[in-house]
Amino acid sequence: MLTRKVIEQREREILAPYASLSEESRGRMYPSKEHPLRTDFQRDRDRIVHSASFRRMEYKTQVFIPHETDHFRTRLTHTIEVAQISRTFARILRLNEDLAEAIALVHDVGHTPFGHSGEDVLADLLKDFGGFNHNRQSLRIVDLLEQRYEEHPGLNLSYEVREGIVKHETKNKKIPDEFYPDENPTLEAALVDVADEITYNAHDIDDGLSSGIITPDDLKQLKFWKYLQLESLVSSMDSKDDKKRYKLIRSLLDFMVTDVVNETKLRLVHYDIQSLEEVRETDEKLCDYSDANSLIVYDIKKFLSEKLYNHPKLITMSDWAEEIIQYLFGYFIQQSDKLPSRFQEMLLTEEKEIVIADYIAGMTDRYAINLYDRLQSVESGMK
Repeated sequence: MLTRKVIEQREREILAPYASLSEESRGRMYPSKEHPLRTDFQRDRDRIVHSASFRRMEYKTQVFIPHETDHFRTRLTHTIEVAQISRTFARILRLNEDLAEAIALVHDVGHTPFGHSGEDVLADLLKDFGGFNHNRQSLRIVDLLEQRYEEHPGLNLSYEVREGIVKHETKNKKIPDEFYPDENPTLEAALVDVADEITYNAHDIDDGLSSGIITPDDLKQLKFWKYLQLESLVSSMDSKDDKKRYKLIRSLLDFMVTDVVNETKLRLVHYDIQSLEEVRETDEKLCDYSDANSLIVYDIKKFLSEKLYNHPKLITMSDWAEEIIQYLFGYFIQQSDKLPSRFQEMLLTEEKEIVIADYIAGMTDRYAINLYDRLQSVESGMK
């Protein structure tokens, strides 16, 4: 029988010396009795999957185009794909799969409706109140906004998962002192960061092709297919050949994952990393692409920016998303008594603007659009 103690013993025997051991977690915000069958990181994963914020990701898009959602991944499908690659990384490198999976599953729960367009609007609306960042919002959700326990607010996740949230994509972002800003996160968290980038790059190409916004001829302009040994596949693609598209995305994912595994292994050996403490203290980046593939990733990002993210159709939808969020924010600033009761209770201890942002950020695309239409209709009827 695989009890918690047996699993923890297996971790000590199997995992690399620089992996995160469940029994050595830095703990939770609120004391919690250990479970006889599940490790701390397994419990974190389960709490995340059963949360309302996790379920709502099913109806939040990465790239917002209403009426074409069948072509585009949602936050939830993206998250599942990131978790799968993160577990692959962890398994091959003898890291803690449960920790990697938990961080991957929670990393996007703080995203607003309408993708990054929604985040940009809320960041501007909250510029005098500390701004808005989806990583900080994810932490706020798991620490405060999720209400599943009588004993405490939030999900009471382990330090390592919470750290993985706030140190995800951390360029020029303020890290709370609680998480030691000068200290590196675990390797599991660092690899989730890379898995996230690999996943959205490959799958945004996939979604762009599926929707027709990106064409096979667009792909043929990229110069690196020969290096990836995919030149003949790309040159033979047409817009109706789904199987070749699937093969391209599958091959791109496999190439990138293999490259990161090999490069990370090389760096761990080169810098003689022998413990989690050394992972946290090193000045070197341990989890990354090889130099050649870093250039390819840069080219992919540039390509997606030009061909997908700044496509006129998406720009139009971004403008509409901005209008919806600005309207809802302004409406509840004027009529905060119309907020749901739990958010009205929060007004007693929090700034009104922060509470309204919490409410809007938690909406799905569909809910935000329907609420906007309903409020607009009421206003029109009163004129």
